[in-house]
Amino acid sequence: QVQLVESGGGLVQAGGSVRLSCAASGGSFSTSVMGWFRHAPGKEREFVSTISRSGSNTNYKNSVKGRFTISRDSAKNTVYLQMNSLKPEDTAVYYCAARPWRASLSSLAHEYDYWGRGTQVTVSS
Repeated sequence: QVQLVESGGGLVQAGGSVRLSCAASGGSFSTSVMGWFRHAPGKEREFVSTISRSGSNTNYKNSVKGRFTISRDSAKNTVYLQMNSLKPEDTAVYYCAARPWRASLSSLAHEYDYWGRGTQVTVSS
């Protein structure tokens, strides 16, 4: 009942920036913890970032701290991931996920109920 659509991916040079967007519909965005995960070829899906329902609390994977920023806009039912100082190892399909009617942040994929189809981010060296 919750639909998520990611956008904003593409080819970026190392050191560059890109902002991903995730538009939510069919559910209560304001009562959902939101998260970003990524999956690179040959690697397991990994947690990237998560944001609380109010937007006041965030968590990040250690390797992206200081480079990525997650945010949300309740008026647009959209969550964003601003990615700066990109590295080739950031290359992956990035997925948006929703954890509805919950207050706790989570880095565990199985605790998220809804997923988008992903958007490809390729960082060239």
